[in-house]
Amino acid sequence: MKLLLLQQVAEEAMQTTEAGQMSLWQLFNSGGWLMWVLLALGGVTVFIFVERFLAIRKASKGMNMGFMNRIRDAISDGNIRAAIDMCRRSDTPIARMVEKGIERLGRPMADVQSAIENVANLEVSRLETGLPFLATIAGGAPMIGFLGTVLGMVQTFMDMSAAGGTVDMALLSGGMYVAMITTVGGLIVGIPAYFGYNYLVAEIEKLVFRMEANSIAFMDILNQPAQK
Repeated sequence: MKLLLLQQVAEEAMQTTEAGQMSLWQLFNSGGWLMWVLLALGGVTVFIFVERFLAIRKASKGMNMGFMNRIRDAISDGNIRAAIDMCRRSDTPIARMVEKGIERLGRPMADVQSAIENVANLEVSRLETGLPFLATIAGGAPMIGFLGTVLGMVQTFMDMSAAGGTVDMALLSGGMYVAMITTVGGLIVGIPAYFGYNYLVAEIEKLVFRMEANSIAFMDILNQPAQK
């Protein structure tokens, strides 16, 4: 009798150990079809963040006073063609703003300023491409995970009801941990999306400030001849 009890305890211990050693793939599959939705959203989050990060980094490269000094020298020498060529070679938001301003030379300063502001608005809109979707993922992924948890709990209680309403702790605990997997998955996707979104927004705000500083510097260059 004692031998049988010891054997039963050993088997239960082995089953517990095997359950505790479930692979990530098994845990993923336990979450159901919503885990595939969260996986897709996670992939989109990584793509948007990397793509926007590289775009913002590229846009920041040409924003320095050395570029504006070269533009100043070219305009002061009357070499408008060289100034436009420098802008096109730079291929950055501020370069496109300056290029549009140079093309408006000879018109009232208000028209030049308006043209630069219009280009700046378009450039900022380009930089923000994809950010609303990233913000949606940050808020929606945890909700999808919570939905999976609720559906899992409903299924667990339905199984218990079908079993005659008896409270089987093994069934209840097993159903609960499977249901909670989707909540974990939603948070794993939503938290990085949230921090990534806020990081990109902060970087774009810095970029906008530098664009404004460079546009002011360009307008000062145009006003210099009038001050002599």
